[in-house]
Amino acid sequence: MERAAAAAATAASRAAVGGAGPGPAAGRGGAAGAGAVAGAGAMPAVLGAAWALLAAAFLAALLLLRRGGAPAWQSGGGGVSGLFQDLIRYGKTKGGCGQRPAWLRLLQVPKRWFTHFYVVSVLWNGFLLIWLFRAEFLGGSLPSWIQHVHRALGRDSQSGDVDSEHFSVLLVLLLLWLHSCRRLAECLWTSVFSNGVIHIVQYCFGLGYYIAVGSTLLCQVPANVRNGKELSVQICWYHIVGVVIYIWASLHQHRCLVILANLRKSKSGKVLSLSHSVPFGDWFERVSCPHYFAELLIYVSMAIMLGFHNVTWWCVVMYVLFNQALAAVLCHEFYQKNFSSYPKHRKAFIPFVF
Repeated sequence: MERAAAAAATAASRAAVGGAGPGPAAGRGGAAGAGAVAGAGAMPAVLGAAWALLAAAFLAALLLLRRGGAPAWQSGGGGVSGLFQDLIRYGKTKGGCGQRPAWLRLLQVPKRWFTHFYVVSVLWNGFLLIWLFRAEFLGGSLPSWIQHVHRALGRDSQSGDVDSEHFSVLLVLLLLWLHSCRRLAECLWTSVFSNGVIHIVQYCFGLGYYIAVGSTLLCQVPANVRNGKELSVQICWYHIVGVVIYIWASLHQHRCLVILANLRKSKSGKVLSLSHSVPFGDWFERVSCPHYFAELLIYVSMAIMLGFHNVTWWCVVMYVLFNQALAAVLCHEFYQKNFSSYPKHRKAFIPFVF
C-alpha cells in the first residue's frame, strides 16, 4: 500500500510539473522527461561500446595470431610483428619463443606481479562494495566524485528502478570482490611462479582492468541510488542459478590451480622445480587451460545474476571470452610444441569446442 501511494504521488507530481493539458508547459515537461530517459541510457551505451571495442581488439589479435605464425624475433627480426607478439605473450609462452631483442626485454616485469592485480581489485572493489552497501541498505548516497562520473557519462537517475536490479548489482559486486580475494590468496599461498615475465603494457592494463570492471558494475545503478530508502531484497531464480554456476566454476578453477602448483611441489609442499610439466586431472583432461575456461564461466554467472538482459555486462563477458581464448591458444601451442606425447584430444579453451 505504501509503495502504491508513493507511486501515485510521484505520478501526480510529474503531471503537475509537466502539465496535464496541451500547451507549451506540457511540451517542455515531455522534452525534459525524454532527455532524462536518454541520459539514463547514455552511460550503459558508452560503457558497453568501450567493452565491445576491447573484445573486438582481442578477437582481432587472436585471428592475427592464428595467421601470423612464429614471432618475428625468432628469425632475428623485430618491428611491428615482434612488438605484437611480445604484447600478447607472457610467462612460458613468451620464454619459449627464443631470444627477444634487447629493447623488448627492457619493457618487461616479473609475471609474479600478477598478484598486484588482485591487491588492487580487493582494495578498489571492496571500497565500491562498502559505498554501495551503505547506499542500498543504510539510506546513504554514493560519494560525490562517483556521482560526478555518473553525470559526466550521462547517467543521473532513472525511472522504473526495481529492487531486484539493485540487489543484482550488489550481489555481483560482492562476488567479484570474493573472487578477487580468492585469487589473491591463491597467488600468495598456492601458485608457484616461475621466472616468467609480462610486458609492462600488459601489467598496466591488468591493473586498470580490475578498476574498470568494478566501476562498470557500479555504473549499472543510478547515481542517486535509493533516494534515502532502504533496499528491499528480492531474490529471483536467476540469482540462485548464477550463484550455483559461480560456486561450481570457482571450485574447479581452484582445483586446477592447485594441480598446476603441485607439479612443482613435493608432497610436503616444498617447491622442487620451476620447470613446466603436463598437468592431468579435473578439467585438464578435456582442455589445456581449464582455469581460463572457469574464469569465463564466472563472468557468465554474473551476467545471469544481472538478469540476462544487461548488455553492458555481456560485452564484458565477450571481452573475457576473447582475452582468455587468446591466452589459452598460446598455452595450448606451448604444450604441443614442447611435449611430444601431449594428449591429442585436448582442446585449448572450451571442452569439445575450441
